Amino acid sequence: MKTVSSWGAILLVPTLIGSIYGMNFSHMPELDWRYGYPMALGLMAASAMVLYIVFKRRDWL
Repeated sequence: MKTVSSWGAILLVPTLIGSIYGMNFSHMPELDWRYGYPMALGLMAASAMVLYIVFKRRDWL
């Protein structure tokens, strides 16, 4: 149960970030920024990696 829950949490954060960026906002400062898209991808990867490390250290994975 802990393993399934931790994989669900790991997948939740990048999905949340991606869904916010996919809502077609017109007034988000990150959309006009040159590095907005790579920054969003980096944030997704970093958040998933941090959660993976935390759950791995707690022996949930």
